[in-house]
Amino acid sequence: MRSALEKFYEFLDRPLYLSSRLILALLVIPLLIGASKPLWRISMKAPQYPQGLYMDVYTYKVDGGHKGQDIKEINTLNHYIGMHKIDRAELKDLDWIPFALGLLVVLTLRCAAIGNVRALLDLVVITGYVSAFAFGRFVYKLYVFGHELDPEAPLKIKPFTPAIFGSKQIANFTTSSYPQAGTIWIGVFGTGVVAIAAWHLIAGRIAARRAAAAAAVAAAAASPAAG
Repeated sequence: MRSALEKFYEFLDRPLYLSSRLILALLVIPLLIGASKPLWRISMKAPQYPQGLYMDVYTYKVDGGHKGQDIKEINTLNHYIGMHKIDRAELKDLDWIPFALGLLVVLTLRCAAIGNVRALLDLVVITGYVSAFAFGRFVYKLYVFGHELDPEAPLKIKPFTPAIFGSKQIANFTTSSYPQAGTIWIGVFGTGVVAIAAWHLIAGRIAARRAAAAAAVAAAAASPAAG
């Protein structure tokens, strides 16, 4: 009998179901939408700013609320405590994200057109890596902003990590950090890809069990005849 590993390798080379190909092609739409929407919003509220200040992080820019005025005000406040200026130049190490999303679009369409189960699992791994690495870099940049403070700043505060998810009190400011539409749309894409892969794995497992049961029945039927 063939080993389980050989059977698994054979399963990886199976073509995708037609329905899976169609769904994969459609999943490119939320990925493209997500690339054009804000991924994350960081907001600040204090008694002197009753309406609050906020900035949105996109894959290709950082945009302040109230027609860009909020980010100017945030940078002014950050200057007093010695934080780096928040602009696209400071976040240049995130410039790879649009290219990574473009690569995911190409790989998804390729998988939908000529891919097999192996290509689908590769797409799951690459999607997970891009998502985890992008979020990790975002967290790292927040850490750097809060810890690399200018020692000559007018106001001295203890180094801190800004809110990553949820709300956090820093001095008299309540800062909040939450995902926005872009992250949700990209999440729809990632969830869909994982769901399709899980569907193929489960269906393959069921088919393998049925094949093994049928082979066992055939072998049992053949035994008396051989005797």
